[in-house]
Amino acid sequence: MNAQHTRRDLLRTGIASATGLIAGRHGIAYEKSEYPSTRVITHGPRHHWFGYYDKLQFDPTSRYVLGMQIPFEHRSPTADDAISIGMVDLNANDRWIDLGQSKAWNWQQGCMLQWLPGSKSKVIWNDRTGDRFVSRILDVHSGEGRTIPHPIYSVSPDGKSAVTPDFARIAAVRQGYGYAGLNDSHEDNLAPADSGIFHVDLETGRSRLILSLADIAKWGDIPKNAPGIKHYFNHLLFNPDGSRFIALHRWRYPNGSRLTRLITARTDGSDIRIVIPNGYASHFIWRDSEHILSQSKNYRGNTNWGNFLFKDQNHGIVKQVGRGVLDGSGHLSYLPGNEWILNDTYPQGADRLQTPHLYHVASGRRVDLGRFHLPKIYTGEWRVDTHPRFSPDSRYVCIDAPHENEGRQLHLIDISKIVA
Repeated sequence: MNAQHTRRDLLRTGIASATGLIAGRHGIAYEKSEYPSTRVITHGPRHHWFGYYDKLQFDPTSRYVLGMQIPFEHRSPTADDAISIGMVDLNANDRWIDLGQSKAWNWQQGCMLQWLPGSKSKVIWNDRTGDRFVSRILDVHSGEGRTIPHPIYSVSPDGKSAVTPDFARIAAVRQGYGYAGLNDSHEDNLAPADSGIFHVDLETGRSRLILSLADIAKWGDIPKNAPGIKHYFNHLLFNPDGSRFIALHRWRYPNGSRLTRLITARTDGSDIRIVIPNGYASHFIWRDSEHILSQSKNYRGNTNWGNFLFKDQNHGIVKQVGRGVLDGSGHLSYLPGNEWILNDTYPQGADRLQTPHLYHVASGRRVDLGRFHLPKIYTGEWRVDTHPRFSPDSRYVCIDAPHENEGRQLHLIDISKIVA
């Protein structure tokens, strides 16, 4: 079999992967050279990363790549630790451009830094001023900015509003996902009536509670309900037309374990739907405004975690996607057009290799984009998940990963030949 036929057959049926010569899903062999080209676009001595996979890291032209910069690793942030906000100019030798700072951040999701949807030049991120969390909006070209007196999590597709959870509450119940600096004022309340999900008007700065923890704790059946469980919300995401949003309703048991329901609601908190009611929900993404790809288990006879496509309705499962091929624990997103799913893995094997990959929906084939070693020191709260993010033109994927002796840095993967 010549090299040309090997690559052609791989792209038709195999799973691109691995180091050396590996057998694919159909016995097709391929080499490491099949990986697309990758370059590191930030460098030490400071460390750089972006965080979560469902935020807009690239500007609309795919030229500027947002990131955060920090002089230390391997410990929890304190209230006094500030990170630098910046962007990389891909058209100027990957030049780093400083934009600002934040004192409201964590290792997994940073400070919710993202391009403001609908804008060509504005970004938004969370910060802390005194005894409150806020968000900053900055025009990266003019330097004009303003402060919203509330933090944000997910921004609506038109860039005019946001939804946000109680970050002080999250910090108290799930280390690594909230922010240092403020205490949970409801620490002794298992389901407070004045904490939950807030709607933030980014034009006026006004905020209102639209879904309380007290209400969601009484909504429907709570799997494995027990005394002493503490309720909270995390991981919010607007659908593509801005009419609804997802939230993970979680509850922590006194022993530290937790279960999760995936819910959706209108932007005023009404019309609540328990899409995944069984307590097992994790990473998710909207495929379109009526369907959600999410990880769960105990569906259709499959007791393992997998990727399931759900209709946005109560108990809304449609089908499993990519069983045995698309990793069942990674961070999911659809490339524009929904023909490809972008995903990754947690560290696997003795070498602790993380593998971002693409999954072609129509053919069921997977193309791995590389393998990235995660040293054992990167664990728990300060681990480095690759959290792959794509550019609007679908040319690039950007990931977070340690690089040689420079710590976590941004890596740019050229996927243009794969998705063309």
